[in-house]
Amino acid sequence: MSALDVLLIVFAVMALLGVIFEEVIHVNKAKVTLFFGTLSWMLLFLFSGDPAETQTIDHGLSESITEIASLWLFLVAAMTFVAYLNKKGIIENIIYTIMPKQVSERKLLFLTGLFCFVFSSLADNITATLVSCSLILSLDLELKKRIQFSTLVVFAVNSGGVSLITGDVTTLMIFLADKVEITTLLTLAVPSAITVFILALFLSRGLNGRVTLRSNRNPVRRVDVIISVLFLTTIVATIIGNAVFSVPPVLTFLFGMSVMFLVSRFLSDDAEIDPIIEYIRVIEFDTLLFFLGILLLVGMLKEIHALDSLVTVYDVLPPLYANFLMGMFSSVIDNVPLTAALLKAGITMTPGEWMGLTYAVGVGGSLLIVGSAAGIVAMSKINGLTFGAYARYLLHLFAAYTIGYTGVYFVGQFVH
Repeated sequence: MSALDVLLIVFAVMALLGVIFEEVIHVNKAKVTLFFGTLSWMLLFLFSGDPAETQTIDHGLSESITEIASLWLFLVAAMTFVAYLNKKGIIENIIYTIMPKQVSERKLLFLTGLFCFVFSSLADNITATLVSCSLILSLDLELKKRIQFSTLVVFAVNSGGVSLITGDVTTLMIFLADKVEITTLLTLAVPSAITVFILALFLSRGLNGRVTLRSNRNPVRRVDVIISVLFLTTIVATIIGNAVFSVPPVLTFLFGMSVMFLVSRFLSDDAEIDPIIEYIRVIEFDTLLFFLGILLLVGMLKEIHALDSLVTVYDVLPPLYANFLMGMFSSVIDNVPLTAALLKAGITMTPGEWMGLTYAVGVGGSLLIVGSAAGIVAMSKINGLTFGAYARYLLHLFAAYTIGYTGVYFVGQFVH
């Protein structure tokens, strides 16, 4: 291993530490990963030994950029839909429409888990968590009960996201790498949903009161209803189009976004005052830049063959156990770089085993509050939700994760 390789690995470790200790150093993780990711590739080119090596590095960079572009464009389209519907109050209206005005705390916990599970499979985890936290904050709950609700929200949001490519970026990454089919992923919804229900049973102890939901419904315009239906239609068309005609999901979602722009232009009465295309500006570009930096770093590590050590875990342990451990590992290390590294490492597994990894890295981050974006968002929004307060339910979370992973294993036996 050359001195340059050692330096580049150090850069990758520093970037990872920057992600883990973001709240301590107060530097956005997107800035850290983007800096080290681009610097690493610059050094690879600058210290290239000969034209043949330069060409190999250029090919590796082009491959990484292509993968990043597909991920970015899909996320931009999906996040624009969600940003618009959230701003127009459609999502909030749905909550207060399906939720009863007065309900027991126990029943509300189950309804909250169900909503988080379904909504996070359609929207990104961060939006689903923010909406759910707003609901929790609107209730007059004591601290312990608020933490019980928040714990279920984090787990349910992460569980709901694993079965659809719109719900979790790691699921999307594994799908784009051609490791699982889009219809195969849908089967993850069954064990994931059962696990959320089981965790809700664990957490429902002590919830004996009743709460009144403060209705906060907004007026709904016809154009917003049409765009809501268009969003759901785009998701369904993405699944069917890919399964039947092999249409890339990114193409279907970009088409759906273009239709959304035209619908708003011709049917909206504020198309000039509040142009829908401007909603691209309000999506979470820091999240997208973080993905860019991480995937550049992982692509660099593949280029210098530093990911080969990851494969040794799968040489020592069968994929069933190795994937389970990777899920636990994702509660400490961000699941995006972990998934990217595993995909780049060239691990060979069956579709059922890739399903297990999809569930593990998607849900395993729920074991610790700092292990997922949903947990970080919830901790920043809910007063009293600290690392220690969340960790009190670690055994419940670990049991739910294990039961869910076991369920995915049995479902995976029927996938070929």
